Parts: sequence; C-alpha cells; structure tokens
Amino acid sequence: MNKNVGLFFGSFNPIHVGHLIIANTMLEEPDVDEVWFVVSPQSPFKKQKSLAHEFDRYDLVQAAIGDHFHMKVTDIEFNMPKPSYTADTLAYLTDQNPNHNFKLIIGEDNLKSFPKWKNSDIILRDYGLLVYPRPNAKNSELKEHENVRFVEAPMMDISATFIRKSIKNNRSVKYLVPDAVLDRIKGKKLYI
Repeated sequence: MNKNVGLFFGSFNPIHVGHLIIANTMLEEPDVDEVWFVVSPQSPFKKQKSLAHEFDRYDLVQAAIGDHFHMKVTDIEFNMPKPSYTADTLAYLTDQNPNHNFKLIIGEDNLKSFPKWKNSDIILRDYGLLVYPRPNAKNSELKEHENVRFVEAPMMDISATFIRKSIKNNRSVKYLVPDAVLDRIKGKKLYI
C-alpha cells in the first residue's frame, strides 16, 4: 500500500512544541499519512559547537513523539556522507521505501533560498514541498510553483537557541518542550 510521508528535516536541537505543532498540522492534510522527523547529523549551514550529539537529539525526538502512531523519527542521515544533503537523503529513502511518496516539509523562510539547494529542481519535480508559514519570510517566486503547497498552520516563532540559552541559564523551559524531552535533557545534562 502506498503511503504519503511528509519529511521534516532538522537538527532538532532540541525538538520543541513548535516542531510538534507543525508536524501535527501536516497530518491534518488529506495527502499526508505520516510525518517522519529526519534528524540531521550536521547541517552544511550550521556551526557544530552548540549541537548536542546526534544520538541524544534522536533520543529527544523519540521521547517527544512517544507512541504517536503517525509520527516517526529516522537516523537515516547518520550513516550517510557528511555534510548530508536533502536530495541525497530523499533518493536513498525512495530507494529503501518504493511504496512511499515523500514530500518535503519546509518553513516559508527557507523557500527563497531553496533554489540554491543541491538538486532543488529534482526535489521540486519528484517530491514537492509542503510549506508552513514563518515570521519574516522573504517573498519567493516558488510560491506559484505547481509542486509547492502552502499549509495553513500556526505561525511558530519558538527558537531552539532560546531554549538552549534558557537551560544554560537555569531558566524554565516548561511548555516549550514536552515533559518527556525535558526529563531527558535534565537526565543527560544537555545544553548546560
């Protein structure tokens, strides 16, 4: 049976309620059966120093989604050449899951720079984008593309940087991350 899967890439450093609200909103779309969180080991665009270990971040996503039937987390990129590129991961996932139709979930703030991504034209042609609104997003000519769909979702402006800084300064992040995530962050002394 064919499954329609929305792929939500990110460093999830840490995963927070904003990510989960977006994922849940995507599941309300008629052609999204599941959302997979693709934990990035190392983004070509992010500095490494503030990044928790990839296995810890994977663990936090797993804790956040718990036993949600339509959400999964994958470590597919951990064993791929670094830095990992979305186009390569999509090709690999498609190869491994021939009965799945994948779409890429991205924030509107990434749409303007999307044409600079590796093989962006192939991603658009073969997969398509599900775009959620972001504050301060610049206008993009891709808005009119037939394989780009805007999904009505709450405008999330929760920052993982803010969460990490709050933890480091011993300030509460309750309600910003699920309790199970907070328990693991404390237990492993992450971000302090």
